[in-house]
Amino acid sequence: MSATDGAASSWRRDALEPPRALGPLLPQARLRTEAGDFLVEEELSFAPSGSGAHWLLSVEKRNANTRWVAAQLALRAGVRVDAVGYAGLKDRRAVTRQWFSVPAATGADYWRAVQTTEFKVLDVQGNARKLKRGALSGNRFKIRLREAIWPAGQLEEKLALLKSRGVPNYFGPQRFGRGGGNLDRVHDWAVSGRPPRGRESRAFALSAARSLLFNRLLARRVAAGDWDQLAVGDVASLDGSGSHFLVTAMDDDLRRRCRTLDIHPSGPLWGQGDPASSGASLRLEREAAGSLSAVAELLEHEGLRQERRALRSRVRELACEQEAGSVTLSFVLGRGQFATAVLREICELTVLDASALEEDEGEK
Repeated sequence: MSATDGAASSWRRDALEPPRALGPLLPQARLRTEAGDFLVEEELSFAPSGSGAHWLLSVEKRNANTRWVAAQLALRAGVRVDAVGYAGLKDRRAVTRQWFSVPAATGADYWRAVQTTEFKVLDVQGNARKLKRGALSGNRFKIRLREAIWPAGQLEEKLALLKSRGVPNYFGPQRFGRGGGNLDRVHDWAVSGRPPRGRESRAFALSAARSLLFNRLLARRVAAGDWDQLAVGDVASLDGSGSHFLVTAMDDDLRRRCRTLDIHPSGPLWGQGDPASSGASLRLEREAAGSLSAVAELLEHEGLRQERRALRSRVRELACEQEAGSVTLSFVLGRGQFATAVLREICELTVLDASALEEDEGEK
């Protein structure tokens, strides 16, 4: 049975078309007409040590798959592909600048000369350790929307909302695979008890399952209008840090910090045990998990632990260049946050070759 059939049809709606929060959308625009219309640059969460057993390679790739580039680097280094590190997957139909690590058996000058039609090495830094998944503070985006015929005033109003309120921190469609294929794997696993073949396929399915449950909870908070508000019983997330604390009493300082995007309400990344929330927030989170009980039980059975994710993304350094027939947006998001969550609050999108998307695995 496909996850698009029967009772499971709501999965696709929750995952791929959750409710929006910031009012009417601007008219339709085109995304990814060309690879250069979508530029992503990783920002590491640490400074390279400058020397050590690994090279950190800053690589620019175009119309190329992250794992394929990692395999090409492994061939050049003469190592197994699992000896190559990277912080996260990035979109294929795009120009992306991201970091990889390789064992430092070959000189830095060798790597600086690496250039193909699909990727080139921009910089080489020594580092003591292999690069780990999620070792990012965020990602910097520059995105061109074509056929964006919008009055300047309407666009300015929409951008002002993004700056002042942020956006719902949904997992984007990339997380659910091409055509929602990872949802089918989750559904088949939950129904049959048989996991997908291969460690990577299982990991993608579990990531999609967790993301589906989070999106459902966030969708309920968006529908209720309190996705960007704190209440007693919520678990507050400190912006940009990953730190969380239980709200036991509300005061003016907490309200101010929430209003200024310093802290955000959070929701569960489901796993074993109870969420860290309490009261009405805990009841809502349990109800959301109960409405996807097979998914929640699968995550618990596979040994995942309760974690938290902010319900809101802060859109930093937002800037706009408007030309005849196109708009170019620049902004920075935190680790594990999706540019598609920002764009879908602005306008309807026509995406060329949506199958070229990959997910950013900064969070699982």
